[in-house]
Amino acid sequence: MAYSDLREFIAALEKAGELKRIPFEVDPYLEITEFADRAVKGGGPALLFEKPKGYSVPLLINSLASERRMQIALQVEEFQQIADRISEYLQMQMPQGLLGKLSMLPKLAEMGSFFPKIVSSAPCQEVVLKGDQIDLGRLPVLTCWPQDGGPYITLPMVFTKNPETGKRNCGMYRMQVYDARTTGMHWQAHKQGAEHYRRRFKAGEMKMDVAVAIGADPAVMYSAILPLPPDLDEMMIAGFLRKKPVEMVQCLTVDVDVPANAEYVLEGYVEMGERRTEGPFGDHTGYYSLEDEYPVFHLTCLTHRRNPIYATTIVGPPPMEDYYMGKAIERTFLPLMRMQIPEIRDMCLPAEGIFHNLMLVKIRKSYPMQARKVMHAIWGLGQAMFTKCIVVVDEDVDIQNYSEVAWKALNNIDPQRDIEFVTGPIDSLDHASRMINWGSKMGIDATRKWPEEGFTRRWPDVITMSSEIKRKVDDLWKKAGL
Repeated sequence: MAYSDLREFIAALEKAGELKRIPFEVDPYLEITEFADRAVKGGGPALLFEKPKGYSVPLLINSLASERRMQIALQVEEFQQIADRISEYLQMQMPQGLLGKLSMLPKLAEMGSFFPKIVSSAPCQEVVLKGDQIDLGRLPVLTCWPQDGGPYITLPMVFTKNPETGKRNCGMYRMQVYDARTTGMHWQAHKQGAEHYRRRFKAGEMKMDVAVAIGADPAVMYSAILPLPPDLDEMMIAGFLRKKPVEMVQCLTVDVDVPANAEYVLEGYVEMGERRTEGPFGDHTGYYSLEDEYPVFHLTCLTHRRNPIYATTIVGPPPMEDYYMGKAIERTFLPLMRMQIPEIRDMCLPAEGIFHNLMLVKIRKSYPMQARKVMHAIWGLGQAMFTKCIVVVDEDVDIQNYSEVAWKALNNIDPQRDIEFVTGPIDSLDHASRMINWGSKMGIDATRKWPEEGFTRRWPDVITMSSEIKRKVDDLWKKAGL
């Protein structure tokens, strides 16, 4: 059964030995970050701080900070189970004949269960605070790193609506807390929240309704970070992942629906044209993202469950919790990439590449210059457009073995011939690009070169021992006591 809320997920983590309760006071100012950083890099458990210093609200962190915890979150033994389900739906075709149509009914019925379900009352509205009652200072919001511009809400599910279609978007954008009732809204230029803002601004609207949920069942939280096409509802994808519809409830002061079982909901608006300095912030690049001007979010209502739990995360020098979230995306959504670029056999996003700096890809090469075609196709795919370096290798390379990739790639390239540079959109957080939001990218064709690609020399074989000798030495090895 799907988790109904964050609390059931916490119980599952504790049952699996993946959660440690911290019963004494630890300060949300820097100290919890140091705890969480040491835990994730040391392979430690999720942490539930029962007494954040100065607060009565428990704080959960590192709940998704390992492959095993991501599997518990998505209720699978391995990510391939989700990838197989996605592949199955992608391959669905119109059935022929009565028997074919009847066999499709269970799948069609299951698809109907993915769509969100609207409810009239919800746990997230058990406590309602308005006006002067609203105080973000009651939440144990982390100040993560020494040079941060202030405390940041780091695991928010930010809900907006497309003004033209009315379709919902849920994204995860950090929110710097300015005071009791205002925060920054870190909408990077390429994100859907920012696109909704631009469209409303262009239409002459004065305000934009926004709602922010904090703490929910893990499939809902995870869906907020997925690189989905515009107007594909993240809550429907969450329903697919959890095999049960996400219950949604109408906010009390804005025209936005939010997950009914969230721990907290911040309702409010962004005023068009209003901007305020946001940052610095210790980011997932391992560097601070510097100050910049971003929209301001004003709270009109704060609702929460009785005895709420505050869910948060930190980012910084890899690997961090976001790496494991990204790894789950890599494994589960590979079928979607292969649907659009079928020659891709596998891909890998190393932790040190922080998602958008390095992508390793192996392909089944069928024609000359195919590696170049793959590079440009990736740069044309949604958020994959930000990929700064793409390395393409042949299908006999173990793409998950970084040592093997480096060995074969460095042996196979002639730098002048095989490295291609292009310019285009770059992640807003890239501090090295010549201008914010755009810069250069590099593709490396590390595949074996063909005569049709102008390579006229003989290409040597990789050194391998014969299987006969290996079998013989297997016996001699044991005889030698090795």
